[in-house]
Amino acid sequence: LTAAVEQAARELSYTDRPATVVLISDGLESCGRDPCALADELERTGVAFTAHVVGFGLGADEDTASLACIADKTGGQYVSAGNAQELAQALNVVASAVADAEPVPEPAPEPAPEPQQEQEPETPQVTVNGPDTATGGANITVTWNSTVDNGDYITVVPAATDAGELGPYTRIGKAEDVTLAVPGDEGLYEIRYVSNTTKATLGTAKIEVTKPEVTLTAADSVQTGGEIEVSLSPTINKNDYITVVPVGTKQGELGNYTAIRSSSEVTLQAPAAPGLYEIRYVLNVDKRTVTSLPLEVTDPQIVLQVPGTALTGAEFDIGWTGAVNPRDYITIVPVGTVEGEYGNYITVRDDATGALRAPAETGMYEVRYVLREGTKTLAIEMIEITAPEVTVSGPKAAFAGSKIEVSWTGTVSDDDYVTIVPLGTDAGQYGNYVVVRDKQNAQLNIPADTGMYELRYVLREGAKTLATAMIEVTEPEVTVSAPDTALAGAVFEVSWTGTANPNDYVTIVPVGTDEGEFGNYISVRTATSKDLQAPAAPGMYEVRYVLNEGRRTLATTMIEITEPEVTVSAPDTARAGDTLPVSWTGTVSRSDYVTIVPVGTPDDQYGAYFQVRQQTARDMTAPDETGMYEVRYVLREGNRVLARQLVEVLAADAALETGASVTAPDTAAPGAVIEVSWTTESASADQRLTLAAADQAIFTWISAIKITGDPPVEITMPNEPGIYEIRLLDVSNQAVLARKPVKVE
Repeated sequence: LTAAVEQAARELSYTDRPATVVLISDGLESCGRDPCALADELERTGVAFTAHVVGFGLGADEDTASLACIADKTGGQYVSAGNAQELAQALNVVASAVADAEPVPEPAPEPAPEPQQEQEPETPQVTVNGPDTATGGANITVTWNSTVDNGDYITVVPAATDAGELGPYTRIGKAEDVTLAVPGDEGLYEIRYVSNTTKATLGTAKIEVTKPEVTLTAADSVQTGGEIEVSLSPTINKNDYITVVPVGTKQGELGNYTAIRSSSEVTLQAPAAPGLYEIRYVLNVDKRTVTSLPLEVTDPQIVLQVPGTALTGAEFDIGWTGAVNPRDYITIVPVGTVEGEYGNYITVRDDATGALRAPAETGMYEVRYVLREGTKTLAIEMIEITAPEVTVSGPKAAFAGSKIEVSWTGTVSDDDYVTIVPLGTDAGQYGNYVVVRDKQNAQLNIPADTGMYELRYVLREGAKTLATAMIEVTEPEVTVSAPDTALAGAVFEVSWTGTANPNDYVTIVPVGTDEGEFGNYISVRTATSKDLQAPAAPGMYEVRYVLNEGRRTLATTMIEITEPEVTVSAPDTARAGDTLPVSWTGTVSRSDYVTIVPVGTPDDQYGAYFQVRQQTARDMTAPDETGMYEVRYVLREGNRVLARQLVEVLAADAALETGASVTAPDTAAPGAVIEVSWTTESASADQRLTLAAADQAIFTWISAIKITGDPPVEITMPNEPGIYEIRLLDVSNQAVLARKPVKVE
C-alpha cells in the first residue's frame, strides 16, 4: 500500500508540480512500511501533494486509522464504504474534492494587516545563479549559494509576479543544483528561490526567455491508421511531444502523440477518421504549440480476396492489398455484427495472405479488414460457412481399459479430435481422446467403467460434435497368479491372463489396501508373466492386476510374505584400516548389501558397503576410527537390517591374537637380530612367521620362516627405521593367527 502511494506520487512528479492521488484500499499495509510516515514525507517535500482515501470493506479500527492517516497528513479526505452503493457515493465525494482543488497551491488568505510604517524590504538570504537567456520550454540549470531548507523550491515566473505565485518549479531536496524547464512564452522572467515554510522569496536571478522555434517536416497526406514519419529540428526539450489533432483543436488538447526524447525523427499513427489535421510540436512545460504542419488523412483502398464458402471450423486462405498498418487485423463475424466486435482473426503484419479459421456454426458471415487505430472496418467480403460431412467409426464393443482402433472421414482441421464419452454426455465435454492430425485412424483408450458410450468426432473450433458412433464397454476377463509365500524383499514370479491394455500393471499391496493405491509393481506390456519384488515387511498381501485406465483392480490373489533367515559373520576384533573378512548365509536378493557402521547408528543409515551379488563372503576394510561397530546385512527392499555382527576396531598398532600369540621385543635397532616365540592352537600344516611392513598386505612379507619345530626363532630386522609386524599366519586357511608390532629405531 505504502509503495503504491509513493510510486503514484513519483509518476506525478510531486516534487515539481501539484499532485493529487486517489487511493482505494480494502486492507492493511502488508510490506512492513509506515503509510503515515510516507504521508508526512510527501507533504513536507511535495508541492501541494494531496491524497484522498476510500476505505472499502474494512473491519478493524486499526485498518481505518492506518488509511485515514494518509488523508489527514496530506490534507485530503477519508471516506469509508461498506458495500457497492456506499463505494459509489464515496467516489462521488472524492471526485468533488478533486474537482474543487486549486491547480496551483495558494497560501491561505491572511487578515488585512494593520496600518504600519513602510519598512525596507529584507535583503534576500540566498544568491541564485542561472543563465541570462533560454529558449522557451528549454531546461535550465540553477545553482544557489546555500540551502535554507530541503523543502524549499526553485521556480521561474514572469518578472514582477506576486510573491507566493508559482511557475514551473522543482524541489531542492539535498541537491546543489536543479534542472527545470522555463515557460514557453517569450519575455523577462525571474528565477526565484522560495521558502517552503513562509512562501517568501529568498533569492532571485533575472532571465530572458526567447521565442522557441522548431521546423517540422512530414508528408502532406496519409491513409487513416497509417504511420506518419515526422522530422524535427531542433529539439527544445526531450519531454516535448509531437501530436496529430483535427484542424482547430484547442491548445493543449492531444490526439495520437509520441514523446520526442532525444530523437530528431518520430513516428505517429494517423487517426482512424479521414479529414484535415495538424501535426503539432507541443512544449511539455505549458502545453504550448510551437509550430504545426497541415495533414490530410484519407481513406485507404483495401481489397480482400475471400472464397465464397468454407467448412465450419476449417481454415481458409484469404488475401489482401493496400494494408495500412502491420497491426491491423482481418476477422470473421456474422453478417450484421456491430462495428468494433470481432471473431476469429489474424494480424496482417507485413504479409499479403493468410489463413483464417471459420466459426463452428453455419451461416452467412463477413470477412472484415479492420484498422487497429479506432477499430474501423475498411473492407468487407461475404462468405458462407457450411456444414462438413464427417463420419466416425469403431468396434461395436470393447473391454474396459483396452485400446481400440477408431477411424474417420471428412477431416475438417488437423486439431479436431475423436473422444469417447458416456451416452448422453453434454456437448463440449470429453473423455479419453486422440487428435486427428493428418491421419484417418488412431488408437483410443477405452474407459474403465462398463456401459454404453459414444465415439464422437469433435470440431476443435467451438467444440462442436460433427459425427457419432455407439460402442458398448464390457468387463474384461482377467486372472492373476502368484506363489502362496515369498521371502520379504525377494523376487517372485507372477503370471496373468486376459490382458486388457499393455499399460495395465500388477502390484503387491497389504491386504485391505484402498483401491487405486499401489506398492511394488510391473507393467504387463505384451508379457504374460514377470518377476515382482516382495515388500520388506512380512505379512499377508494381495497381488493385484490393475487396469491402468481408472486404476481399477480386475483380479487378485493372496500371498504371504515371510521373514528371511539371514546370518552375517565377521571377526570379533580388527585393527583400524585392516582387511575385515565377512561372510553371510540366506541371501534374499543379489542387490542386498553388507555395511559397517558405529554401534547405535539408525538402521536406515549406512557406512562403507558392498552388494552381496552371488557371493557368500567378501573382504571389507575396517574403519580408521577405533570403537565398537556393527557389520550389517541389509535388505535392499525397504533398507531393512536382517542380520548384524559386533566388531571391535582397535588401534592400528594393536596386537591381535586369535587362538595364538606372538612374543617379540617392542623395539629393535636397524639390522638387529631379535628372538621371536609363539603359541598356537592351530593344527594347520603350513604355518609361518613373517616379517612385514605395518601397512603391507597380510599375505605378502619381507621375510618368512615356515614353522617346523619349537620356538624361539631368530629374525633379522630391516635396516630402515619404521613400524614393522611379526605375523603368525595360517597359510593353508589364509588366516591371521597373531600379530606383534615392532618399531625399528
